[in-house]
Amino acid sequence: MEKQRPLEQYRRFAQEAIAPMAKPSDLAGRLDPAVVEALRANGFLGCITPTALGGLGMDPISYGQLTAEVGRACSSARTLMTVHHLVSAAILRWGGGEVKARLVPRLARGEEIAAFALSESEAGSDASALSTTIRREGDYIFLSGEKCWVSFGQIASVILVIGRAAEGITAVLVPCDTPGLHRHAVTSMVGVRAGMMAEITFDNCKLPATAIVGRAGFGLSHVATTALDHGRYSVAWGAVGIADAAVCASYAFAKTREQFGSVLKDKPLMRARLTRISVAARAARALCMEAGRLRNAGAPSAIVETMVAKYAASKAAVYAANEAVHIHGARGLMEEQQVERLLRDAKVTEIIEGSSDILELLLGEQDLGGDLDGSFFG
Repeated sequence: MEKQRPLEQYRRFAQEAIAPMAKPSDLAGRLDPAVVEALRANGFLGCITPTALGGLGMDPISYGQLTAEVGRACSSARTLMTVHHLVSAAILRWGGGEVKARLVPRLARGEEIAAFALSESEAGSDASALSTTIRREGDYIFLSGEKCWVSFGQIASVILVIGRAAEGITAVLVPCDTPGLHRHAVTSMVGVRAGMMAEITFDNCKLPATAIVGRAGFGLSHVATTALDHGRYSVAWGAVGIADAAVCASYAFAKTREQFGSVLKDKPLMRARLTRISVAARAARALCMEAGRLRNAGAPSAIVETMVAKYAASKAAVYAANEAVHIHGARGLMEEQQVERLLRDAKVTEIIEGSSDILELLLGEQDLGGDLDGSFFG
């Protein structure tokens, strides 16, 4: 395990290496290469990879705290970490020995950039409706179909693709130099504009059968589930970072903006507003910490608590960022203040890696109040 780095070091890294490029990257619709290099140079593309395979071997809470600081500085940079790491997590759990030995160290060192292709135009939350096909012929498979909303699909060198084979939904690793693979940049996103989103078309791409991750038919129930679980955890902490950034921006503005003879922070209604977003951000962090503690312990309940954390943190991010825009007034609508970017990026966290609506349905099946016997109320 990596020696735990202090939170201040993560924050310093994010504020010095990532934050200055957040606005330019957002305006350009492309993450500055210097940000990718900073993540690579510090080993942060190999956060969750064991040290034996060239990574940092971070524990879940350390990883979460780093992700929050990166998300606080730039959600697009956090998105790169999320998709890159969720592919690594899936390979570490389900990949064969040869794939782990060859690819995982390269991912950890940032020599390869990974992307995840699950969603389709007619198969978003309903992943069982996938139409991308995987056809087996002897020692080879042939991949055909189109994937949407592939974060960092514009620059990825390898993509974990979920498609439909004769055995059922299957996961395959596809190098991006495979003949028949075509990328189309998506440039109209409201938030995470520097996430280098792409639509990927697979035109009868020929791959060795060894490209299958895990077993054929296990792509959704095992491989994608592992990837999405990690993704939810990463997005949850990234949402905490957005909420923190919104709270800090709101306090800084309220302490200096004068209205009707006094600064905003001295007005009772503004103090109440600041209190509400501060508590929401703190509560989201606490839920993420609990999810991290359970993940570190290998507790079965970690999956559900990760969903709870992602649901609450994304809601807190949207709430805090929306309030930050409102507190700044007309200035909050301008790019110069950057709180409008926080709101745009926050909204994305409610949709990706399991939308809030889907999580409500999934969590509603868990009887979250089942352990509460009412004794708290005497």
